[in-house]
Amino acid sequence: MSQTLQQRAEAFLWDPPESMQVGLRRWIVAIARLVYGLVRDFMTGELTLRAMSLVYTTLLSIVPLIAFSFSVLKGFGFHRELEPLLYQFFQPLGQKGAELTGQIIGFVDNVSGRLLGGIGLVFLIYTVISMVHKVENSCNWIWQVKQSRSLARRFSDYLSVILSGPVLMMAAMGMSASISSNALVQRVTSLEPFGTSLIYAGRLVPVILVSFVFSFVYIFVTNTKVRILPAFIGGIAAGFLWAVTGKVFASFVVGSTKYAAIYSSFAILIIALIWLYLNWLILLLGSQIACYIQRPEYLRIGRRRLVLTGRERETLAVDIMLRIGRRFLSGPPPCELADISNEVGLPEEAVAQVVGSLEESGLIEKSEAGALLPGRDLGSIDLVDILQAVRKPSEDIPQLRNVDQADVLLSEVEHAIEDRVGARSLRELIGETAN
Repeated sequence: MSQTLQQRAEAFLWDPPESMQVGLRRWIVAIARLVYGLVRDFMTGELTLRAMSLVYTTLLSIVPLIAFSFSVLKGFGFHRELEPLLYQFFQPLGQKGAELTGQIIGFVDNVSGRLLGGIGLVFLIYTVISMVHKVENSCNWIWQVKQSRSLARRFSDYLSVILSGPVLMMAAMGMSASISSNALVQRVTSLEPFGTSLIYAGRLVPVILVSFVFSFVYIFVTNTKVRILPAFIGGIAAGFLWAVTGKVFASFVVGSTKYAAIYSSFAILIIALIWLYLNWLILLLGSQIACYIQRPEYLRIGRRRLVLTGRERETLAVDIMLRIGRRFLSGPPPCELADISNEVGLPEEAVAQVVGSLEESGLIEKSEAGALLPGRDLGSIDLVDILQAVRKPSEDIPQLRNVDQADVLLSEVEHAIEDRVGARSLRELIGETAN
C-alpha cells in the first residue's frame, strides 16, 4: 500500500463525509475502520512473530500444562473428558490428530505418575506459569500495557486461571452433554423442524466453548481492565474464525499426502506446528478486536509510538496527581493506571511514561496490586515539584551544548512560574478544583 493511498484511506475513514456519518452508513464506516486497523497491524508482522514465539513456548509446556490440568480435573472427576477435548482440538489434523492425541496423553501419564512430587512438581508449575506469562506479554503488547504483573501477582493470578479454567471448561461440556441426553430434549429432537435445528445448534457448541475460552483469556490474562462485552465480542469473532480455519485446514490436511511422502514421520509434527501457529494467531487477533472495541481511539494511531510534547507531559502529570490525590482523599478504591488511561483517552504506554517520571521523583508510589498512591503528604507536594518531575532530561538523549543564553532565558521563565503558582500544594489544588 503506497503512502498516498494509505493517507487517502485514513482520511476517508476518520474524516468521512457527513453523508457517511448517519444511520447504517456510520456502522459501515466503523466496521471498515476496524478491518483497516486489523489489516494494518497484521501487515507489520509483529502479531505473526508473537504467534510463532507462542508455538515454541507451547512445545515446551504443553505436556506439563495438560498434566497439571489432568491432576486438577482428576480431583473433580472430569479427567476422563480431557482426552476427547484434546482430540477435538487436533481434529483438523485428521487421522494424525488421533495419533498425536494418544502420544500426548501417553506423555501425560508418565509425567503424572513419576514427576508430580518434590522438585518435579515445582518444575511443572514453573513451566506452566512461564507459558501463561508469555501469553500475558503478548496480550499486554496488543493492549499497549507497559508493565506485566509482579512476581507475587503472577503466581497467584496465573494459578487461579490455570486451576479454574479447565474446571469451567469441563463443567460446560458436561452441562451440554447432560442437556443433550435429557429425555425431553431427545423427544423434541425427534420432531421436525426442531430436530434439524438442534443438530445444527449442537455443531455450534464447540465454537461457543472455544469463544468462551478466548474471552476468558482476554479478561483474566491481560494485565488491564478488560470489560466483559468487548472481550466476548473478540472471543466470538476469534471462535468463528477458529471454526472456519479448522474446516479449511482439515481440507488442506486431506489433500497434503505429498507432504507426508516428503517428510515421512515428521509430517505430523510439521502439520501440528502449523495448526498451533494458526490457533495462537487467531487468539491474538481476537484480543486485538477486543482492544479496539473497548478503546476505539487506538484505531487511528495503531502501533505508532505516541510522543507527548513537553506541555502535554506537564498537563498529564498535573492531571494524574489530581486524580490520585482526589481518590486518596475520598477513600477506596485507589487509582490505577488503567483507570487514568481510559479517562484521558491515551494508551497505557504513554500514560506509563509520565507515571514512571512521577514515581522516580517520589511523588507517587505503586502498591503490589498496581494501585497508585501519593508518595508523601499531599500538603508537601507543590505544583513545581510535579512540573520538575517531568522536565528531567532523559538519560538516553545527549545533553545540549553551547546553549547557555537560551538556558538562562528559560530559567527566568521557570522562576517566574514558580513565583506565581509553584508554591501551591497539591492539597490546595484539589480543594480549588473541587469548588
